[in-house]
Amino acid sequence: MKIAIPVDEKDKGASVCVSFGRAPYFFIYDTETKESSFIENSAAKNTGGAGVKAAQIIIDSKADALLTPRCGENAAEAIEAADIKIYKTQSMNAEENIDNFMNDKLSLLDEIHAGFHGHGGN
Repeated sequence: MKIAIPVDEKDKGASVCVSFGRAPYFFIYDTETKESSFIENSAAKNTGGAGVKAAQIIIDSKADALLTPRCGENAAEAIEAADIKIYKTQSMNAEENIDNFMNDKLSLLDEIHAGFHGHGGN
């Protein structure tokens, strides 16, 4: 299973980025092979639609799960349509959230916000 997490820097111990669509990078971790990689979020600097474009990056990464503190409505719809589950992070550290996920300690993200639509965040 592949897990995707929005992070502030290219480090598995990095902080989880509070803004999914504006995260500088996505940390991709494969629970079976234990391999990890980072994908630059090309949508982060877009003036609009960053969440949906970021969602496409997650879909293209073939992730099975997204761990994030929050997610906008349009991005969440795209991710869920691709049969990717969205879980709410519990801490600010990517590695801790992977451990929590692996131990079934994360719940599905059930608070999807309307998005910020051109207001500098997502």
